[in-house]
Amino acid sequence: MSLVNLLRKKSKNTLFTTPSHGQKFFIFHKLMQLYKYDISETETHDPVTALAKAETYAAHIYGTKFTKFLTNGSTSGIISAVLACVKPGEKVLIAKRAHPCHLNAVKLAGAIPVFYEIPQIAEWGITGRTSPILIENCLNSDNFRAVIITSPTYEGIVSDIAAIKDICAKCGVYLIVDEAHGALYPFSDRLPTSAVKIADFCIQSLHKTAGGLNPTALLHSNSINPDDALSMVNTTSPSYPLLASIEANIKFLNSLRGNKVLNRLLDHLEVIRKHSKCEIYGDDLTKINIKKHGYSGYEISDKLFHKFGIEDEKTNDISTMLLCGIGTNKTKLERLDKALKKL
Repeated sequence: MSLVNLLRKKSKNTLFTTPSHGQKFFIFHKLMQLYKYDISETETHDPVTALAKAETYAAHIYGTKFTKFLTNGSTSGIISAVLACVKPGEKVLIAKRAHPCHLNAVKLAGAIPVFYEIPQIAEWGITGRTSPILIENCLNSDNFRAVIITSPTYEGIVSDIAAIKDICAKCGVYLIVDEAHGALYPFSDRLPTSAVKIADFCIQSLHKTAGGLNPTALLHSNSINPDDALSMVNTTSPSYPLLASIEANIKFLNSLRGNKVLNRLLDHLEVIRKHSKCEIYGDDLTKINIKKHGYSGYEISDKLFHKFGIEDEKTNDISTMLLCGIGTNKTKLERLDKALKKL
């Protein structure tokens, strides 16, 4: 039985268990339906078995050895990946100014962080690609146990993960890829190549672009089973409504309907790129990095917000990034298109 069907199932048993609301007492009535589906690991429901089956099915969809559902964001996935493959005192290569969880993961493992510098794309004010040559030079200069790469970057800049993996394999180093912003990549060849089948560990946030609820995410592994590491950072009382939403999210992305929705989104984004009067840059169609002569990034952001009611995701001195994904419909994109033409 799937997690979604399990939560729909009505039970005749009388439960004296957690959660004490018993799926009937609603403190916050706006979330009444959520309370009805909020269960725990009782014999009546047996959600642990359903979760194991859902994760096995997900691994089949992604073509990985293990795929694990996360309800504490990609942060918990990054930390678990490091804990799974790194021992105290070993060295981990991480980028300066990476997401804080990279350094926190190394600290929690009792390992030693060694930093590398990613070049900036000065004309856009954003972080560039991680060069395979840079990683190779770093690995040849010292003994490392793992490397953490962020690809795509927040602004959708993608590194050559296959080349970096080859280098890591030659050096006997685990490759962990923070693909939090690339959860749609496995489901379209119009988007960059995903690291899910390449890296030793790949972590994705479903809530960023793939239509998932905050803070749902996935940890993919092609080497070590991360269960023991996950048990050190995960709660023993997970949210089964969130876990079921992950199962449903993956099935949607892998469905004909999901494919149509994604392709429709990409069609609209390609039109915007083609006809926009602003400069647009990036490897990922779902990240619209824009700049315009005579405007700073902050001026573009301010004008979009106050004149057109459009809020961007991230801004710097030079450019502004608008994030799109499942849920960014035609109406929203048409509104953005008109605004960009009037800037």
